[in-house]
Amino acid sequence: MPRNVSVGSGHGKYLQNITVGPHVFPADEPVDIGGNDAGPNSQELLLASVAACANITVQMYADRHQWPLKAVRSTASYSRLLAENPPDSDVKIGMVDRIELQISFAGDLSQEQTQRLLEIAGRCPVHRMLTSSVQVQTRLLEIASV
Repeated sequence: MPRNVSVGSGHGKYLQNITVGPHVFPADEPVDIGGNDAGPNSQELLLASVAACANITVQMYADRHQWPLKAVRSTASYSRLLAENPPDSDVKIGMVDRIELQISFAGDLSQEQTQRLLEIAGRCPVHRMLTSSVQVQTRLLEIASV
C-alpha cells in the first residue's frame, strides 16, 4: 500500500512541496503559464508514476523468474485524441485521454520473455489504478488562516 502523500503551497505562485514519507520534492507549472518551472507539473508526475511503476513491476517479475533482465527504460507521453466510435453507435464523438508508454529492455532475453515482460508492464499497479473506476473524494479538513 502506498504511503499518504502531503502537498502544500511553496514560495512560488504555483509551487507545491510534495512530501511522501521522508522524501520531499517540488511540483510547479511551466514559466509560460505563470509558474517558475521549479519541478515537474502534475501531469508529468503522473506520467513518471506510470513509467516508474511499469519498470519496477517488470524488474520484480524478471527477478522472481531469474530472467537476465539488465535494465528497463520507459518513456511516457500524453495526448488527447478524438474518440473512435463504432459506426452503428449512438455515442457522440468525443475526446479520450491517452498515455503512451514506450518501453525497452536490456539483457539476453528470449522473444517470449520480452513479450511477457511487455504484458507485465501493462499490469503494474498504477496502470490498473488508472484504467479502473477510480473515485476521488475531496473534503475540507480545516480552514487555515494565512
